[in-house]
Amino acid sequence: MAKVKFTAGRVAGFKCEPGKNQSFLWCDTVPGLAVRATGNGAKAYIFQRKVAGQTMRVTIGSVQAWGIDAAQEEARTLQKQIDHDDDPRQVKAEKLAATEAKREDARNAEAPAMEAGTIYIATRQAKWSASHRKDHATVSQTGGEIRTRGRRKGEAGITQPGALVPLLALPLAKIDADQVRAWLRDEALTRPTHARLAFGLLRAFLNWCADRPEYRANVHVNACASRLTRDELPKKAAKDDCLQREQLPLWFEHVRKLANPVHSAYLQTLLLTGARREELAGLKWADVDFQWNSLTIKDKVEGSRTIPLTPFVASLLAALPRRTMERNGETVSNPWVFSSPTAASGRLMEPRIGHNKALTAAGLPALTLHGLRRSFGTLSEWCEVPAGVVAQLMGHKPSATAEKHYRRRPLDLLRQWHVKIEAWILEQAGIDFVPEKAGLLLVKNTAA
Repeated sequence: MAKVKFTAGRVAGFKCEPGKNQSFLWCDTVPGLAVRATGNGAKAYIFQRKVAGQTMRVTIGSVQAWGIDAAQEEARTLQKQIDHDDDPRQVKAEKLAATEAKREDARNAEAPAMEAGTIYIATRQAKWSASHRKDHATVSQTGGEIRTRGRRKGEAGITQPGALVPLLALPLAKIDADQVRAWLRDEALTRPTHARLAFGLLRAFLNWCADRPEYRANVHVNACASRLTRDELPKKAAKDDCLQREQLPLWFEHVRKLANPVHSAYLQTLLLTGARREELAGLKWADVDFQWNSLTIKDKVEGSRTIPLTPFVASLLAALPRRTMERNGETVSNPWVFSSPTAASGRLMEPRIGHNKALTAAGLPALTLHGLRRSFGTLSEWCEVPAGVVAQLMGHKPSATAEKHYRRRPLDLLRQWHVKIEAWILEQAGIDFVPEKAGLLLVKNTAA
């Protein structure tokens, strides 16, 4: 392997030998440095040495881009790396990775927080409940869509952007305590309850970012300090809307007059079970057992809970229509108890409309759907029902040690109290209801 002194003329005139894929012109000044010429006319400086007993070849660069002195200096640098037991290829890979990491950090620093938010939701949503996923969708929706249902009095005809949209449009590095305070102050003027929810979701998101190496450097961990809600949001007050005993006759009278029987049955069942709005709206026929008089409700606390199907509620549900719906181009049975032929989901989506109509017609004060749940708990006290029974029926978390660890009442015991509550409410409402005698469903054995 002959070596020569590199000159501009020798490097420029060097060519690949005929019949070969590549030829080398070796430098006599710097060991391992050579010019490689290929059959297609390309020429580049390369460095070749043994590393850990194996031949290593690294391309420095083309002869057009690198001068002789620069190529020799680079070869000496590579030799120093080998002398320090470093593989030049690994050193180069690490340098490229570091450069890419800096580039990615710079991009993350300028990218809207919404990008990280999208990854956060995709990563975490499998562990969230349906209502929690819905909350995230609500606070981050872009808005501007035509509102088709659920429009409150005075609301615009198009949906508003979610509360977190202004913040998520900023880079993570700019979401600091001052920015959050200013945002919270603005949101508190128009939708304080929504702002409180959005603040909690934002804090969880930023904590997640702080645990991720790709976002950690850009996160202000104190951006959502608890003091901000104390300073900027009005004090959280417990709602107390509730039906009084004297209001029951008017409420039932006008709810039962609603033109939509599904709305009417839903509202009465909501009051007589104390269920949460979406728990009951999501009830399926498969969750209703008319033979053994039970309802299985999807519970946000424990996943699901089974409560008695009381006589009056059973009569309401039995009278509801069993509909069909279109799914993937096929006509199938509608699985929802409180079905809707117009909703895309096939089930009741906005029961407030019918309820507000009934309240207005009855001349009763405003009452939320959650107020009906609250009414069940309050009216139960007239029947002197044990607090633990009411909590188990409503799906509240057990509050005492005995309730948490020792008392899980069977369905028959719950039914004894639940039937009593229902009968008392109907009596106060002036509804004369005589339940049918319970009996087992006769099933003929058709087996041969």
